[in-house]
Amino acid sequence: MLNKRHDWGLPLAVIELFARVGSVASITLLLLLFQAEALHPSDIGPREWVALFFFPIGVIVGMVIAWRKEGLGATVTLGSLLSFYLVYGYLFRYHIGGWWFVVFASPGFLFMLHWLLCRTGERRAVFGHSH
Repeated sequence: MLNKRHDWGLPLAVIELFARVGSVASITLLLLLFQAEALHPSDIGPREWVALFFFPIGVIVGMVIAWRKEGLGATVTLGSLLSFYLVYGYLFRYHIGGWWFVVFASPGFLFMLHWLLCRTGERRAVFGHSH
């Protein structure tokens, strides 16, 4: 019989590495973009503040949290992205073009995947499943 046990060591390490490197790159690029724009708080309207709260602030905070607590950080990142699309795009009826917001938040998907795979491995070890 074939042993169906999977060793997720290297794939998990690669996912974690990509999530962390991607989060550093995303945070750095977002900060550089907003620094280059020279945002002045007095020029930002209430609706824009709501959008900024979710993206980039919520996304950045989530990725920082994910370095210590992957599940929580990934949830904050992805929840902020979803909230940005719902509030700014749907409720405020602004057209959000392109996938750049998803690209910048993509490390959140990797953190979530890593967290879920680690939890699956822990659960199998606790319950004694070998496949």
